[in-house]
Amino acid sequence: MSGSDDRAWMPTASDLAELLGLVAVHQDRQAFAALFRFYAPRLKSFLLRQGFSDSECEDLIQEAMLNVWRRAASFDIAKAGVSTWIFTIARNAGIDRRRREARALQPAYEDPVEESDPAPSAEGELISRQSEQQVRAALERLPPDQATVIRLSYYSDNPQSEISKALGIPLGTVKSRMRLALQRLRQLMEERE
Repeated sequence: MSGSDDRAWMPTASDLAELLGLVAVHQDRQAFAALFRFYAPRLKSFLLRQGFSDSECEDLIQEAMLNVWRRAASFDIAKAGVSTWIFTIARNAGIDRRRREARALQPAYEDPVEESDPAPSAEGELISRQSEQQVRAALERLPPDQATVIRLSYYSDNPQSEISKALGIPLGTVKSRMRLALQRLRQLMEERE
């Protein structure tokens, strides 16, 4: 697959679970590479929004994906989706890094307070899983042209100018569809609450 094909690849939840299963059972390097290619840019965007620098993001992505490789056998589809599980690993890696940095900045005479990052509660995991399912369900109710723009933007992490080129439509049309789709998604999500 070339780099542009990777961005266009939109795996389903079952595709991701299958890849992770291959990693867990067979230590399948190709499956892991596919997961890495899919998640690395998404994790970077996520971590940048958390305030990490580019180099910190690269380190955290490596750390998170190494944990995915090591802990793939512990993944349980009944508890969370693959994306939720991987983003939680990355979030926890970021929290751990910030805690280490904070401890390093504390004066030597102070006793640092040890805080453990609790495992996500069953309620938290349920809410996260339900939110992911609700967004996917709402996305299915959008007109196809709006759903395509949302998927290319948020799931494939493409800028609007690339979406315009990929779909062969004007940039203004992409922006209009995006705005309409986000408004409709908000309405659909509010209806479910």
